[in-house]
Amino acid sequence: MFLPLHDGVPLKNMKTPLATRFLMGLCIVAYLVTFYAPPGPDAMVGGLGFIPAVLFGTEVLPEGYPFVPVELTLVTNIFLHGSLFHLIGNMLFLWVFGDNVEDAMGHWRFIAFFLLCGAAASLAHAYITPEPNRPLIGASGGVSGVVAAYLILYPRVKIWGLFLKGIPLHLPAYWTIGFWFALQFIAAFLGGDDSVGWFAHLGGFLVGAILIPFMRRRYDPVLARVQAQELQAPR
Repeated sequence: MFLPLHDGVPLKNMKTPLATRFLMGLCIVAYLVTFYAPPGPDAMVGGLGFIPAVLFGTEVLPEGYPFVPVELTLVTNIFLHGSLFHLIGNMLFLWVFGDNVEDAMGHWRFIAFFLLCGAAASLAHAYITPEPNRPLIGASGGVSGVVAAYLILYPRVKIWGLFLKGIPLHLPAYWTIGFWFALQFIAAFLGGDDSVGWFAHLGGFLVGAILIPFMRRRYDPVLARVQAQELQAPR
């Protein structure tokens, strides 16, 4: 287990990560509606969650489901979470890593990036999952794309995080995110909790790594070198 806590990387191109906060707000509102308002959790998951078998036409939901065209559930499922711990874990990753990735892209491109990673993660899950009838929900796929982008942008920045059973460590991003990725890979291929979409995590991470060179702001090697020196300076 790994939970990021703080990275301390200052924003260079904006004052407030509006898109990150907007996406977090949508997830929180969706969670409150799911569990504390009609029609209730089961209906919300059936109406907005992503079910691979429904997308592929091998299963049909009752009349009235899903609430949106089935293709859109590749995205709508991102904002649903099955428990408070599920929500907090994803929001913590998005809070720590999202602002700096948004800073490197801009608000609108960051939202598009997050949704593309989330949709790609859903498709990766759909083509690999052994249980296509089980709904997929959660922002993990989009968050995994953000994590990959952060690793490429800030590989040597030191991050405070909790490892394994809550051990606090301050390590470079390539170690912390590498540890997290290794856990996802091992769980996906060696049999982790089957209620978790491990291949969605891997798919989102891969797409995030592919997209970041095209969606970041124009690369300025001089500015990048100055920023890298500032980040590596003692604090």
